[in-house]
Amino acid sequence: MSIIDNKKAGFDYFIEEKYEAGIVLEGWEVKSIRDGRVQIKESHIVVRNGELWLLNCHISPLTSASTHVNPVNTRTRKLLMHKKEINRLIGKVEQRGYSLVPLNLHFKNGRVKVDMALAKGKKQHDKRDTLKDKDWKREQERLMKIHRT
Repeated sequence: MSIIDNKKAGFDYFIEEKYEAGIVLEGWEVKSIRDGRVQIKESHIVVRNGELWLLNCHISPLTSASTHVNPVNTRTRKLLMHKKEINRLIGKVEQRGYSLVPLNLHFKNGRVKVDMALAKGKKQHDKRDTLKDKDWKREQERLMKIHRT
């Protein structure tokens, strides 16, 4: 069950491989995510000291959820994966120039998970080609719909 998708990631990056990771959250963050108060459009994943961290993920606190805690909307959150997977990702990110981009947040067995991608950034002309292809497909669908009736 997907909570939120990062549609901008498909436009800005060539997605090579997809991975799933757990995320360390506080109680008020889980309640806010269940309510849909999360934004991952501008977020990204970095490697620090052999660990993966999610940066700029904006989770707005509920007014009724946390009375004794001072919530920080965009704190860095640790991602949970097996050490072997993390080492493989670190090698690809550092040697081959890939980026780690969050694709979506979803629930799996009652836990919040992050789908992330090993991706290469698109150049401006690649983005224009993507827009042209998208417009052409939309035009084809419109023409086919007119032709059927």
